[in-house]
Amino acid sequence: MTTTNDVDAGTERDGALAPDSMTESQVHHLDEGYIVDFLHNVPIKDTAKERVRQRILRVLFHEYAITPDDMERDFQVQVNTGTRRTRKKVDIAVFAPGSAHTEANLRRVVVCKPEPKRGKNVVKLRDPEQMKTEEDELTALLGAEDYPERLDALWTDNLDFFFLHKNVTRFGATYEARTDWPQADGTVGSRNVVSHQRLRRAEPEMLKVTFRRCHNYIHGNFGMAKDRAFWQFLYLLFAKMYDERVVRDGGTSRFYASMTEPYDDEGRAQIRKRVLELFEDVKKQYASSGLFSARDEITLDNRALAFIVGELSPYDLSATDIDAKGLAYQEIVGTNLRGDKGQYFTPRGAVRLMVEILDPQEDETVLDPTCGTGGFLHATLTHLHHAMQKEDGTLGLPDTPEQSERYRDKLRRYAEHHLFGADFDEDLVRATSMNIMTLADTPGNVYYMDSLAFPAGPWHGVAEAQRRIPLAKNGASGVVDVLLTNPPFGADIPVSDESVLGNFTDGVAKVWGRDKATGELRPSVNTRPGSMAPEQLFVQRAIEWVKPGGRLGIVLPNGILSNPGPADEGIRKYILEQCWVLASVELPVETFIVDANVNILTTLLFLKRKTTDETMNESLNGPVSYPVFMAVAEKVGFDRRGNELYKRHPNGDLVMEAFEESEYITIDHERRKRRIKRSRPVVDNDLPLIAERYREFRKVHSIPGFDPRGSREARA
Repeated sequence: MTTTNDVDAGTERDGALAPDSMTESQVHHLDEGYIVDFLHNVPIKDTAKERVRQRILRVLFHEYAITPDDMERDFQVQVNTGTRRTRKKVDIAVFAPGSAHTEANLRRVVVCKPEPKRGKNVVKLRDPEQMKTEEDELTALLGAEDYPERLDALWTDNLDFFFLHKNVTRFGATYEARTDWPQADGTVGSRNVVSHQRLRRAEPEMLKVTFRRCHNYIHGNFGMAKDRAFWQFLYLLFAKMYDERVVRDGGTSRFYASMTEPYDDEGRAQIRKRVLELFEDVKKQYASSGLFSARDEITLDNRALAFIVGELSPYDLSATDIDAKGLAYQEIVGTNLRGDKGQYFTPRGAVRLMVEILDPQEDETVLDPTCGTGGFLHATLTHLHHAMQKEDGTLGLPDTPEQSERYRDKLRRYAEHHLFGADFDEDLVRATSMNIMTLADTPGNVYYMDSLAFPAGPWHGVAEAQRRIPLAKNGASGVVDVLLTNPPFGADIPVSDESVLGNFTDGVAKVWGRDKATGELRPSVNTRPGSMAPEQLFVQRAIEWVKPGGRLGIVLPNGILSNPGPADEGIRKYILEQCWVLASVELPVETFIVDANVNILTTLLFLKRKTTDETMNESLNGPVSYPVFMAVAEKVGFDRRGNELYKRHPNGDLVMEAFEESEYITIDHERRKRRIKRSRPVVDNDLPLIAERYREFRKVHSIPGFDPRGSREARA
């Protein structure tokens, strides 16, 4: 074990934990205007430049396996300006592994600048030949032949990334632009590729930056429309995932760029030839899925194509944590595919809470009939991945290569046989299928159809959906164990098509009123509604899709659950007749303002469909009384403007918590985990606490009705 300043840092062999701990004195009180330094775990001033530097420090550790022991902030070096020697500060200095922090041991230098203010516009990214000033700054820090040990440099403002490599010969020093840095000396790469680069796991924030850079490069540099730029990026992302699968099966990689190929015409032409051939194979492989057609073509010019390949190719996406991939993918998809059909994509915090409460298992079939960009399906795969890690006792730690392969195979089988989605927007269907591909190495089962019109309609996904996930009504038992959905809602998008409304006349599609004599709520015999809000119909459709005993979670506007009018009261009556109410969680208005720009109060409603015996028992013996979990979330981690909120002590100090970061490195040719204890502010978010309270509630109160499998919450 080694200790660096205020950091408890340790290593472990695979499967053996090091006895590290963070003392109470290391959990700091953080004043306003300060952040925690990644290297030394101490408070430092929060500036725009410092935020960029702290992000890069994390990337160097998590992606390049450079240990904090071998890095230093603001290290002074001697540089030769041509006329005199002087000293300058290096924002991040990287030294030879395990060596003293001296100029003789300096190997890499990083220059960090504040991130440009973008506002609502895409900032145009620069090519290396446009970054002459930055190149001069880096060459000065690297020095000429006087400093042969300084070989690599990086200039970044978190928008542009400019890598430079120095070659020293007896004739002097030359400098060349590179697409990337190699990993730390002696680290274990994920696999060999044609180029000399080693693929690496992506750090979550950096992967989001990379995805955004790729999209913005196409959109901002080449004037391509936003949606066209988005699909071009997705084609290449899908090709990248397919290429990784080919290599795992023993084939040869084609999705790569050497360190120098993107910087000359011949190299760019070679990249284009490889990638276009690869994409043709992708289209053939997935022709039957409907994901691609003959009109899907990569139309980027050689320069743009080389840039995207250079950005994506260093990553081993199959080994990257699925949380990181999912968040990066959802961010770029959500900003490009928001529609005007009531498509309010569900905030991630709410999605995680719904999945945690319903707790889908590996042998259970999950459906989202209004899947949008696939948030619930992604969260289900993440939930199962975490369950696998928990079973192995490695939750919170990076997966080993063996785990990555084993988990990927299990998630692929699950996605192929138990994970289903549907949407009436064909672009969203394709985007969700590609999302699942990035997470589970398969496009899964996502159908283009109108779930309210199902099983009718002209959409090409209807026939397969009817075969795989039929409704559990009219004597059919159904196959869906867990349904999660955030349906389109709003009075401005009513459903008035009689062929659709006719599907719901046995349930919610009724005109409700009160008996004048008894005050009892009754449906009209002779009148039917001419239109209904889609969320009202989706309540019935969601219930019909899960099999008896199945569980469902649905996002609803508060009016359905609280309005006193007979129409909404009729919906509540239908719910109570058909289901046991498991839980109700009311969300604050900030939830949808930030992620969907919609000012609306919503509730997450969790139900369990009653079996025929349970319904019959209630009809004979009267309603059953049972406890229901109810919660109101006041904070969801951010304010109305999207600014992150943190918990504070009564005196105003930020509340801090200890946490652990880890990565694989090689020490004396032996693969080990590097673990570092750190502290960070606690986000003020009620949703994780609500999930915890629900689990505690279920340990005391079992799920109502007959559950042959027992209470999963109680077992957890």
